[in-house]
Amino acid sequence: MSALPPITVSTLDSDRLYALLDKLPADAFPDADALEAELGRATVLEQADMPDDVVSMHSTARFLMTPGDKEFELTLCFPHEIDGAAGKVSVTAPVGSALLGLSVGQSIDWPAPGGKEVKVKILSVSK
Repeated sequence: MSALPPITVSTLDSDRLYALLDKLPADAFPDADALEAELGRATVLEQADMPDDVVSMHSTARFLMTPGDKEFELTLCFPHEIDGAAGKVSVTAPVGSALLGLSVGQSIDWPAPGGKEVKVKILSVSK
């Protein structure tokens, strides 16, 4: 895994995500440690100070995932907001945790199911 890029998270998202981690049973979210580590290393800003090009909760990210060079556009959601509609990803999914806090142009290598690793590169963000 390469060096982790700097990430930015709002105080609102940080507070809500720590609360989510506290209440989810360990077996419901096996990658909780990875999300908690991301929150722990994030620069935390007030909501009003968040740059527009950063992936935050409820923003829609267009990103490239390799291997495969596939482009996706997904809205980052809390687990209870996943309703089967296309275009949503939970922050508790591996790619959801990877997206959180990245800005346009940044990429991150992230563990994927099955012991593989993917690279996620942010192409655009909309709120």
